[in-house]
Amino acid sequence: MTVAVALLVILFIGSAVCAIAAGGLPAFAGTIRQKEVLFALRLSAATASLSTLIVMALALPTVYALTRTSMPFKELSGIIIELTLSLPYLLLGLSLLIIFSSPAGKWLKEQGFKVVFSPAGIVMAHILVNLPYAIRLIRTAFEASDQRMEFIARTLGASPWKCFLTILLPLCRRSLVSTFILTWSRALGEFGATLMVVGITRFKTETLPGSIYLSISTGDNQAAMATAMLMLMISGLTLFLSRLLTSPADRNKRQVFIR
Repeated sequence: MTVAVALLVILFIGSAVCAIAAGGLPAFAGTIRQKEVLFALRLSAATASLSTLIVMALALPTVYALTRTSMPFKELSGIIIELTLSLPYLLLGLSLLIIFSSPAGKWLKEQGFKVVFSPAGIVMAHILVNLPYAIRLIRTAFEASDQRMEFIARTLGASPWKCFLTILLPLCRRSLVSTFILTWSRALGEFGATLMVVGITRFKTETLPGSIYLSISTGDNQAAMATAMLMLMISGLTLFLSRLLTSPADRNKRQVFIR
């Protein structure tokens, strides 16, 4: 029974993947040479990379505070972070639009930091959508790590910062690499929040998902399927890279040094 259910699930998901591949293959070579698609690819890759770096830089200290310190309102903070995971991305994008359309947002615009209808808004949308996701993944890794090694290091005189760098990060290295790659992949395909904050304008705020939306809106289904196939190939490559970098063989080579 369980095998039959698993086969049905695989067939259902696989049919969607095959439909994209079959529909996008005929026009793939011509579509990926279009200036609009190349611009969308460059913008998507740049904003996804920048937002993922920022997300990781924010998620690591946040998770450390939630799992290794006695910060006030720890439980409430965790609930707020988890709550954002269940909110629709359109709602998250709307919240950003309200924030940056306020007097404070207008002041930031006057200072040169324009978010609404600009590439910076894409980065902000990616951060808001993916930060709770990265926090959950990293928190799971931190909570599963062996805290006895950190305790021993502390008794030997190591500072919390040294324990973090020389013990906790190496122990969670595979999980952190996987989190980075998965967060980047999610950012590349994010659409709802981005649509609310920056809209879709050719050669300005057009990402790959936005390019698919515009192609469908104008009736160019072949271009939409070809762009979707491009995203499918990128997703497959990131999945392969994630599995390669976090393979079980790497687990046996991992070493932790206490200096």
